[in-house]
Amino acid sequence: MASLLSPLLRQKHQHANRTTEEDLRLSEASLLVDYACGRYASPEHDISYTHLELTDTLIPRSAVPIKSASFGSSTGSCQMFPSTSRSCQIFPSVYDREDEDITGDELTIHGVKVVNKTSHSSNTPQATIPLVMLHGYANGCVYFYRNLISLSQTYFPTIYALDMLGFGLSSRPRFETTPDDTSVESAEAFFVESLEAWRIKNKIDKMIIAGHSIGGYMSVAYAEKYPERVERLILISPVGVPDSSTNNFAAHVKTLPFTKGMTLKTIRYLFDKGFTPSMVLRSMPGSQSKQLVLAYVERRLPTIDCPEEQSVFADYLHQSAMLRGSGEHCLSRILTLNPGAYAKKPLLYRIPRLNVNSVHFLIGQNDWVDVEGGLDVQSLCSKRRTDGLFSPQINVYGIRDAGHLLMIDNPYEFNSALI
Repeated sequence: MASLLSPLLRQKHQHANRTTEEDLRLSEASLLVDYACGRYASPEHDISYTHLELTDTLIPRSAVPIKSASFGSSTGSCQMFPSTSRSCQIFPSVYDREDEDITGDELTIHGVKVVNKTSHSSNTPQATIPLVMLHGYANGCVYFYRNLISLSQTYFPTIYALDMLGFGLSSRPRFETTPDDTSVESAEAFFVESLEAWRIKNKIDKMIIAGHSIGGYMSVAYAEKYPERVERLILISPVGVPDSSTNNFAAHVKTLPFTKGMTLKTIRYLFDKGFTPSMVLRSMPGSQSKQLVLAYVERRLPTIDCPEEQSVFADYLHQSAMLRGSGEHCLSRILTLNPGAYAKKPLLYRIPRLNVNSVHFLIGQNDWVDVEGGLDVQSLCSKRRTDGLFSPQINVYGIRDAGHLLMIDNPYEFNSALI
């Protein structure tokens, strides 16, 4: 195992004049070397039989429905006043950097691959079909650092955790989709087609897909188009399940005090205009934005109680947010605030029509994602089967003592539920 991690260890001890991307790679390496392969590896298993590697898969740019000249010399237009040709004065750093690896005919999908060599010769389905894990919004593949090694040692001999296109260390093309730059379908295709291109390049016939939050949403979109490639779907606190058509945003605002109501309306306006949390961070001085992220980690993830681990994790999150915005701009294309975050095309009605055998929901006990969404899907699927129509088998699992980031909050129960 040490020899396999030696490139990470060398990278971990490099110094001086690093770019933000290099810093992100350093934080990723630290989370993998110091924690994934150390503190959170299963103590009952010999880690020397575990092969871990970082992967960068090149996929054809033509496979992803984006405009051909995604990155040019233009500094981009203002989100608040899109008709102006001048760069944004409110968030000046959003589109002022170029990414050289986007100018060619290929894009990169970055990820982590973990293989348990002791089980590789088995012909059982779990040995031959890999688990592919997709992160949530503004996250990355290493968000599963507490789970990867243990899952590989106990049940899934081959695991891929990916940075979805436009996030983490994957390529970050400008989020300008074709054939249009407004529809839900074209926004979904950005992720669906890049995942399919990655699958083809890696010669994977079928996958068990586990997607967290917006990764769960995109997993459903992928299974809709490529059901023959999905052995099983695992939705980890998926966003976008319930239907909000009966909600009335204006009526809700009227029930609030004036200041709260105006704040909510402003947030919705900025959301609809495409503003993202990472844009706010990139507009701030580096030390201030970093401190804000650290405070977020301390508040939202109290189970990261080791100060060193907390610092490295906050660095990873901050450095990822500092890189050029890309996939993050899908948010207002697929979701609406009404007043919470709801999908424009709710998964509630899409999952029952999937041509896959089973769908599993994993939702945290203290999650803002309501478990009722999974139970409602379960009811609709049961009704379809009663009517003689095919529909997936649905299982809904709750993870105790966990919020939205349940794989970090309670990794042991999360791992048990995942298998």
